Amino acid sequence: MGEHAQRLSIQDSAPDAYAAVLGLERMVHSRGLASRLINLVKIRASQLNGCAYCLSMHHHEARRDGEKQSRLDMLSAWREAEFLYTEQEQAALRLTEEMTLIGEHGVCDEVWDAVTDAFSCPDEAPGASP
Repeated sequence: MGEHAQRLSIQDSAPDAYAAVLGLERMVHSRGLASRLINLVKIRASQLNGCAYCLSMHHHEARRDGEKQSRLDMLSAWREAEFLYTEQEQAALRLTEEMTLIGEHGVCDEVWDAVTDAFSCPDEAPGASP
């Protein structure tokens, strides 16, 4: 399968939307999350969305950032290979799946609680706002 020509530039056609997405990207990176975690989340969402362009881009970024190919290869079946992913990564992947498919059933309390526990600072109560 060859590369496709770009059909639409979101930056040119919807600059406000592009600026909002870019702002969100900057905010995510400013929170101190590991780039490996961010890459896994982006790849998993792209798998669920079926976006080949995004998968190619995010796989490239992940490998550039030192991600192991074996973890990338197993990501679509991460629940069967949980030993490859940390507790935080598993919580983030569960949330990614539920958020990406939010129209189907929302985010369940079990997933929300697991993410809150996995990402809480020791001196904060679970669910506390920053």
